[in-house]
Amino acid sequence: MWFKQWVVEGDSVRQLSIQSGHSRAKLNRIIDHWLNNPPQDPINNLKERRYLIFDGTFLRKQQSIVTLMDAQSHKVVYGQYGIHESSADELITFFEFLIKRGLNPISCTVDGNPHVIKVIKKLWPNIIIQRCLVHIQRQGLSWCRRDPKTAYGKKLREIFLLVPNIHTSNERDQFLALVRQWEEKYGQYIKCEPDRGWVFSDIKRARSMLIRAIPDMFYYLNNPGIERTTNGLEGYYSRLKAHYRQHRGLSKNKLPNYFKWYFFFKIK
Repeated sequence: MWFKQWVVEGDSVRQLSIQSGHSRAKLNRIIDHWLNNPPQDPINNLKERRYLIFDGTFLRKQQSIVTLMDAQSHKVVYGQYGIHESSADELITFFEFLIKRGLNPISCTVDGNPHVIKVIKKLWPNIIIQRCLVHIQRQGLSWCRRDPKTAYGKKLREIFLLVPNIHTSNERDQFLALVRQWEEKYGQYIKCEPDRGWVFSDIKRARSMLIRAIPDMFYYLNNPGIERTTNGLEGYYSRLKAHYRQHRGLSKNKLPNYFKWYFFFKIK
């Protein structure tokens, strides 16, 4: 029980010593014992996990984590420390472990990382890839700037502001009509005009990203099981990082096993 409190709640050894009546030295020995003996992966039959959310995050520098969440229950299916979203080999190993345990999803909601999308489509050719609407809006607004000075920048920013608020087919059609109008008026000019500074280059990036994303933006309208954002995982990562900050004194060689225990206790 004390070890779980230390891993998941971030309780300090001092706090645990007061609660348990054991010395800090004894608790440190207990913690070291379990960190040297990680749990078996708590994965059984995954056939019922049909709608997924996938995302990764960095803890600091090159320390990375990827996690798969069930889109309907918002429970974590599996997570692993030390996997990089930019590494196809690492991602394939991560997913193949789950495939062997029956994972065969209908859809997966992702942030738009091309390496992730390529690997998922390779492993499940018929899967539906739903692009996270919040990531599309966030990146688009960043490239458009808070207060664009040009007419095309202002209109494009207005379009990105609408992205997370599309709940019906009618709203989707209205949104697509606005995109077409903007594209007819400004698209070819933006596409063909040579780069002339960071602001214009970012508008070109915003346009290109939106055009590429549109085919995978609205699957959720026809299937309520599909999650339209990765917000569930972002909230999970916020809590994970808060707990992890209590353990920054851990040596690098103990971090993988710490996160094995964290996911073990947090997967239900």
